[in-house]
Amino acid sequence: MESRTDKQKYSEFKPVLENERKELLDRLAEFGEGGTGLNYDSNFADSSQVTAERGEVDRLILELKEALALADSALKKIDDGEYGICENCHNEIAGARLEAKPSARYCIDCAGKIRQGLK
Repeated sequence: MESRTDKQKYSEFKPVLENERKELLDRLAEFGEGGTGLNYDSNFADSSQVTAERGEVDRLILELKEALALADSALKKIDDGEYGICENCHNEIAGARLEAKPSARYCIDCAGKIRQGLK
């Protein structure tokens, strides 16, 4: 059975996504994800600053993990022949959008609607 998209058509995005995935894993490792974690001085005089910094680091880690999940999903879609298909309208995502954002889940029209809460 033929897959929805031609795997060869999108094969150029696989190394880009693999590189993005590696960079995200490296950045997560810098924050201690998968290891011992960052150390905060519990004796620091301004505990509110430590709390704020922890919050910022936690937010960055969450964003990195979300980006990693998108990259992993896009790589799986390439392997499954489903890459480049909008998850909302099921039309093909424009090549220019994929070049700008290889892990894009939605075409530009649907992405705009989703951001506006319209779907």
